[in-house]
Amino acid sequence: MTFLLETLRLGLANLMLHKLRSLLTALGIIIGVGAVVAIAAYGEGSKRAALAGIRELGANNILLKSVKPPESDAPPPQDNAGGGGGGGGDDAVQVTVSSYGISRLDLRRLDQPSVGPIQRMVPLKQVGSFIYRGAVTIQAARVYGTTPDLFQTLPMKLARGRTLDTADEGRFTAVIGADAASHLFLLDDPLGNTFSIDGQPFTVVGILEPIGVTAGRDINFDIFIPLDTAEGRFGDLRMLPGGTTAEDVELSELIIRVEDTELVKPVAAQVRRVIEAGHDDKQDVQVTVPLELIQQQEETENRNNRLMVVIGALSLLVGGIGIMNIMLASVTERTREIGIRRALGATRLHIVAQFLVETTVLAGVGGVIGLVVASAWCLTHSALIGLATTENGASWGQLDGLRRFFMGNDAPILMPMPMVVGFCFAAAVGVLFGVYPAIKAAKQDPIVALRHD
Repeated sequence: MTFLLETLRLGLANLMLHKLRSLLTALGIIIGVGAVVAIAAYGEGSKRAALAGIRELGANNILLKSVKPPESDAPPPQDNAGGGGGGGGDDAVQVTVSSYGISRLDLRRLDQPSVGPIQRMVPLKQVGSFIYRGAVTIQAARVYGTTPDLFQTLPMKLARGRTLDTADEGRFTAVIGADAASHLFLLDDPLGNTFSIDGQPFTVVGILEPIGVTAGRDINFDIFIPLDTAEGRFGDLRMLPGGTTAEDVELSELIIRVEDTELVKPVAAQVRRVIEAGHDDKQDVQVTVPLELIQQQEETENRNNRLMVVIGALSLLVGGIGIMNIMLASVTERTREIGIRRALGATRLHIVAQFLVETTVLAGVGGVIGLVVASAWCLTHSALIGLATTENGASWGQLDGLRRFFMGNDAPILMPMPMVVGFCFAAAVGVLFGVYPAIKAAKQDPIVALRHD
């Protein structure tokens, strides 16, 4: 024990004689450990943010969406001019009608026991082109006819009022998103008031709490009305802005809820087969399985994290080479000191131990500093992102883009394992890259070392 303590004291004393050189020698280790910890933290933060967004879609859900086929497949324009034959041909309005997407027949085909244990199916039908109240209009708002099951399938919470129920079938009632409510009603209370969709008045019965992007849409601007009302009042043909194109889509989207997560993939495979059989490779229905996206995202992020950690580990190796380089120079510089110690009775083991202590302390202290710096940076970054995303963050104003460029939106999350591995690897690097200089120092001939000037 006395030997170890004395060796440690001598090693530390020698390092303290050259503080700046010791710090610069350890700089590679500091950067390497800091890089490993920071890369792992940012990777974990990015992964969790991405997975949270995907999980909002629901791990038990299968999402079907009508997508417009290539323009070359669209039918020729139809004459939408009013009136009878003969004259007026020059004034005719040519309207291009695109017919595609999920049909009611698809809905019936999917609602079969052979497809699998489906808990519920929630259809959505986009209707309306002009949403307004008085002189106030909303261009970003979208109106969907749907069933009450939607509010149990997607993570939507009511701020006030109620959701749609079976008693609303055929009625002109609506549940609206938070932003749609604030834009349409300004200073008025939306609940119980009316607004118009293509000239049809609807009464607000519920207001949703603010929420992020869910199921691929910004629900804050969405408006939900009963499906029966949407089908009976608006039909399937929907004019697009400009008045020269229209879409004939029976159902815009379909959300299928599966009872068990383990059965999501088999049911999704059956759903794809049913859709492919009914659409003759038109590719006008997109099938998305959030569970598959989650697994793919996890695999991708884990692979990227491993790659980044390897890159960080290379920094540690460079730091180890720096330590070995400095220690080799130190052996030459301290040749006479080594000779004196050998003449006074120090064994080769003592010399090896002294140099190994110095390299291990350099690497260990560098590792600790790297951990502290990386942890402080990540915690500060997380705090700044949290501050910027609160109501106080509105003070960034036009500088918000600059803030996002430097800070991003995903807060880094410190993970214990990379911190432990980074420090242990740094200590191992100190030992491994210190062995050769230590052995070289121990092999010095005492007589030759004493003669060295």
